Amino acid sequence: MQALHTIDAKFDDANLIGSAGLVPVMRLAERAGLQQLLAERLSVSSPNAAVKAGCVVAGMVAGADSIDDLDVLRHGGMAKVVSGVRAPSTVGTFLRTFTFGHVRQLDAVSSQVLAGLAGVVPRLLAGSEAMAFVDIDDTIREVHGYKKQGVAYGYSGVKGLNAQLAVLSSPTCAPVIAASRLRKGNTVSGQGAANLAAAAIATARRAGACGQVMVRADSGYYRRDLITAARKAKAWFSVTVRMSSAVTRAIAAIPEEAWTTIKYPRAIWDQDEQRWISEAQVAETSFTAFTSARKDEQVPCRLVVRRVERLNKAAAAAGQGELFASWRHHGFVTNSRLTTVAADETHRDHAIVEQVIAELKSGALAHAPSGKFDANAAWLTLACLAFNLLRAAGVAASVRHAKARWATLRTQLVAIPARVASSARRQTLHLPTNWPWAHAWNNLWATATAIPAATT
Repeated sequence: MQALHTIDAKFDDANLIGSAGLVPVMRLAERAGLQQLLAERLSVSSPNAAVKAGCVVAGMVAGADSIDDLDVLRHGGMAKVVSGVRAPSTVGTFLRTFTFGHVRQLDAVSSQVLAGLAGVVPRLLAGSEAMAFVDIDDTIREVHGYKKQGVAYGYSGVKGLNAQLAVLSSPTCAPVIAASRLRKGNTVSGQGAANLAAAAIATARRAGACGQVMVRADSGYYRRDLITAARKAKAWFSVTVRMSSAVTRAIAAIPEEAWTTIKYPRAIWDQDEQRWISEAQVAETSFTAFTSARKDEQVPCRLVVRRVERLNKAAAAAGQGELFASWRHHGFVTNSRLTTVAADETHRDHAIVEQVIAELKSGALAHAPSGKFDANAAWLTLACLAFNLLRAAGVAASVRHAKARWATLRTQLVAIPARVASSARRQTLHLPTNWPWAHAWNNLWATATAIPAATT
């Protein structure tokens, strides 16, 4: 491919738009009740708050990762096909008026919109009626400078803010975000996880996850309050344990004949050994967690352990004894009724939350755009809402797009150039011929513009 030299360029067409996919995506949001919920629930002291919040979501869907980038909505004929576009400076002022209470109002809106999207696009949470997973993790959003509220050095040694997410998925559907919190950069991973888990489970059930729910987390969330919250909500839990003396003793008591060899169809990356592994052994034993607490606060459960043979036997941790010289052990506690092998396989799938974090940080969460903590907290919640909206758009478009990443969905379904033509008081989008994903885009359009079913 080579660019021709006999070409001139002019920015002179007032009827062109660069993100035609925003039209069906925002129609989908409207069908899910976004604008109505924002108008009803958001009490921030700013005129047309619902319109401005919707403007932020639309800008994020179009690729904005900072307040200035929201200007991507103000070009060509965009005003002819969407309403409520505001200048970035206006949106920045709007975000800075948020308080903690207003952010929680946004959280409630996001939860209800997810339930609305599940109603409009039934395949969004396919399979969750039988089994749903709530995966919790956090990440540090690195920032620079000294004037951002809440910034501190966290557990990773990076200066920034801490974003905690609860991701909802099923064995057959891609993840969406059920709940989120922005915290100070030096906050311990598990702090506040119990409330986040409770909110995420409630959102999951509101969105149609009427079967068994399992909360999964890594060792940073091995806390009594989180596991208690999961049990109170009648959910299973699957949480990685730290190698404490009690855990070590329990593993040492497992008889050799109890270990079962498992082979992975696809090799998995072992972070500690820094290598790919395709074989391991699993076993389980009964275990009581949090024995230092009162008797009624202790948690009887299963301790499932996976062990991988060490390549470098000399690398064994000092003080663990001969038992751990040849094997590296990875354990987690659970109250599920899955078999040992199935429980191990299900727990490893917790890594799906890392995919969501990576997508957010390569998109709308590439920056913490404001110096105000609550403005950044609102930005995070709106980013999660935009993520769910684009995920629903992908599910409506095609099977392939149902599990595609944010960048792929934006490229193939949103960032489509179009010419706006007016005739008989009706706008028509003239899209490029031979667009490779035209069929999927038409499916999205049909879902977004469908007449809602009558209710009784």
